[in-house]
Formats: sequence, structure tokens, C-alpha cells
Amino acid sequence: MNDLHIRRDRNAGRITLTRPQALNALTHDMANAVHAALDEWRDDPAVKLVILDGEGERAFCAGGDIAAVYHGGRAGDHGIGRRFFSDEYRMNAAIADYPKPIVAFMQGFVMGGGVGLGGHASHRVVGDTTQVAMPESGIGLIPDVGGTWLLARAPGRIGEYLGLTGARMGAGDAIHARFADLYLPEAEWEVAKDRLAETGDVAVLQGQTPPEAPLSTRDLSAYEAETVAEITAALEAAGDEDSLKPIRRNSPLSMAATLAMVRAARQDGRIQDSLSREYRFTHRATESSDFLEGVRAQIIDKDRNPNWSAPADPAAVAAMLADLGPQDLTWEN
Repeated sequence: MNDLHIRRDRNAGRITLTRPQALNALTHDMANAVHAALDEWRDDPAVKLVILDGEGERAFCAGGDIAAVYHGGRAGDHGIGRRFFSDEYRMNAAIADYPKPIVAFMQGFVMGGGVGLGGHASHRVVGDTTQVAMPESGIGLIPDVGGTWLLARAPGRIGEYLGLTGARMGAGDAIHARFADLYLPEAEWEVAKDRLAETGDVAVLQGQTPPEAPLSTRDLSAYEAETVAEITAALEAAGDEDSLKPIRRNSPLSMAATLAMVRAARQDGRIQDSLSREYRFTHRATESSDFLEGVRAQIIDKDRNPNWSAPADPAAVAAMLADLGPQDLTWEN
């Protein structure tokens, strides 16, 4: 397919996102193709490792291509989104559990669906242009694609901070927050990929001293509070306008659900548990949340003026995260 370049390169399986004009946004077909390639290589002894990268300098992958989900939801066809999310999440889990090394080279924007692709790889390489974020609360969604699993494993209250504000992380912060593993100047990436393909050995991948991580010294004590309202009050008392600005702008329901989900994910034993919880929200998103209005305001009309209307009380959060019965996202093992 035109949006991906999937091939064998010596000892490596290679998957390159080839939509630089769309910031390598991930479509449903792309997610399925990535999953199929991983399945094909899983038991192939000639493939020692997988290299995952994206064309262009601006983005590894800036998120999921959700226009079709939006238009389907507006037309009353909620199945388009449900099929996309369920297939994407199965691909995310396949990356996380893959028996061979997967090396992701993540330049530029790495957001939403891009985190789902690269953030679960065994070896995650970042460079000086890298900007990692989970900004879904700004479009009325939640940090999905295993985002709550990653946020829950960030040190301290970084998970709550990133989930509520959608703040971007450079290379140093991404490594500190456990969204990445290695820093390597991007001028050296092609040589590194060549050596990986030639040797089939991830031991040849050597990172360098990463840039500073501002998050490591940031006071995030406000995010220990129980609710979004209490967090907001603590931030106001501290005069933290940088955090307050996105929190005042984002969907109240999305933030309340994100807070609950990140905290619940800290008890999860495997990524599949987090993905199943995320799917409960996204399964309902086009029908019962602020998602369609958020996408309209940020992506379709681009007026940046969403009219949030979904309730954000504990009962509303519980309803969005309630068991889906036979429609729950289940796993074979």
C-alpha cells in the first residue's frame, strides 16, 4: 500500500510510514497492515528484529487519521470507529508483546496513534526534534492506544500531568517519563538502521547522553489531588498558568475519565487490561462523549472553539467505562 513501505532488509523486517504530507497519520488499513507484517515475521528465523520508522522530518506519526471515524459518527455509523479502535489496539498489543526486538525511530511529532506504534516497541529511539504527547483530551477522547498504560508507568504524577494537559515532551523528558529508551542524534539514525539490518543484533544500538529532562524537577504535587476540580484549585493556588491553560480548554469528561483510567492502569498487570478499559470509552465515543465536537473544532472546522456538553461527574465517567458485555475487547490469552 502507498501509505506504508513494508519489506525485508537483510536480517530485519522493516516498516516505514510513508505519508509525510499527512504527518504519517495512521489509518485503519495501515494499522492492519502493520499487524499483518508482524504476524508474518513472528516465526520467520530470517527476521531477527524489526525496524519501525517514518518518512519526513516533521513526524514519526502525529496520530490516528480519525476523519473517517468522525464522518461515520456524524452519520450515525458508530461501527467505523469501533472497528478502527479495536484493530488498532490489537496491533498495539502485538508490538508490546512481540517476541523479537522492535526498534522504533521517533522523530518530530509522536502523538496519539504514533505513541501506540512507537511507544510499545522494545527499543525506542528519540532525537532532537522529537515531541511526544498524548493530547486526546483536547479532542474529547482519552489517551488510548495503550497510552494509559504508559502514563501509569511514568514516575510520580507525570502520568496525570501529561494526560490532563497533553503537554509535549522532548527527548530528555520522553526518556525520563519512560516513553523512550535511547537518545541518538538524528544525523546518525540511517547508519544505525543499516547496522541493525546488517547484524540483526540490537546490541549495536548505542545511545548517547540525552538532553536534560525538565519534568524531572517540575513540581507536580497538585496532581496528587483526587479530582480534576481539586487539581485545578491546587494549580490556581500555585499560579501554574502553563498547566491551567490546557486544562481549562480540554473536555471535562475526557479529563475526568483520563484521571480515573491512568490511576486504574497502575494496577494493571498487562497492557491488554489497559487497552480493554480504553476501548470501553472509545467504543462509546462517537455516540456519548465530546469526541465529535472536539474533532469538529480542532480538525474539521479548525475554529479551536469546542462547545463541550458531555457531563463529567463520576456517574458519567463510570458510564463511559462500564463493561460492554459481549462487545468488550477481549484477548485470546
